[in-house]
Amino acid sequence: MMQENTKPPAQARSAAGPALAFLADAAACLRFYSRLPVPVLPFETAPHAMPDFSRVVRALPLAGAAIGLVGALAFLVASGLGFGPYLAACAALAAILATTGVFHEDGLADTADGLWGGSTPERRLEIMRDSRIGSYGAAALTLDLMIRVGLIAALAGRMSALATALAIVAAGAVSRTVGLMPFLLLTPARSDGASHAAGRPTAAAFATTAAGSALISFLLLLPAGFGLLAIVLALLLAAGGGAGVSRIARAKIGGHTGDIAGAAQQVGEIAFLAGLTALAPLSQAALAAS
Repeated sequence: MMQENTKPPAQARSAAGPALAFLADAAACLRFYSRLPVPVLPFETAPHAMPDFSRVVRALPLAGAAIGLVGALAFLVASGLGFGPYLAACAALAAILATTGVFHEDGLADTADGLWGGSTPERRLEIMRDSRIGSYGAAALTLDLMIRVGLIAALAGRMSALATALAIVAAGAVSRTVGLMPFLLLTPARSDGASHAAGRPTAAAFATTAAGSALISFLLLLPAGFGLLAIVLALLLAAGGGAGVSRIARAKIGGHTGDIAGAAQQVGEIAFLAGLTALAPLSQAALAAS
């Protein structure tokens, strides 16, 4: 008979080695942030438990890039079929929505309804827990989807299809890092809920995550033809978006929730793509078309 493994999770992770432990963290992030069929790895100790955000966030840029890759592949396929920038951008966004189960967009809609539909912190939190979507949420969600499709299409009009696809991958990594900023800057607005149970990433863990997402951006986008200034601007705008959402949440409800994190991710993605688009150089194909 096999002996039961009685090692605590921390010891089991140490025994697995740092590389395998990192892969386990990446798998945990993918399960939490997406609906991708991530198999249980043989060295995982609690594959279906709520991820400990004080630790697993170091692998979040890789998981975010994997989610962005799904959208990038859909964009490339649509572009290859001659659908044009707008429809290719729609295909990319549709693939991402299917991959995440509209996870972050739901948070954005609930945040808009709650923060602007209620007059007190208690009422705002109550509205945010309501699964029904209101006028503020519908407007925010509509604008969110329109702006993201528009930015991807605009970027595709300035850069090659491959460069645009790589930007989608980088945006997936950076924006999910931005989604952690409310956890870092604020305390939970509730004493229960997913955001309270997930834990708070340490400043060191967040710094590692931010460095990882920035590294992914530079490694992908510099060879694709994006200038250094465009990438830096995109990263700064994304961080500013996360800080802005956190500041509004502090003023409106006194802390963060999972919905606030989703809203920060969406704002971060828009800001990142906007920064890239603003300073993206015209490709030779775009110049010829003009």
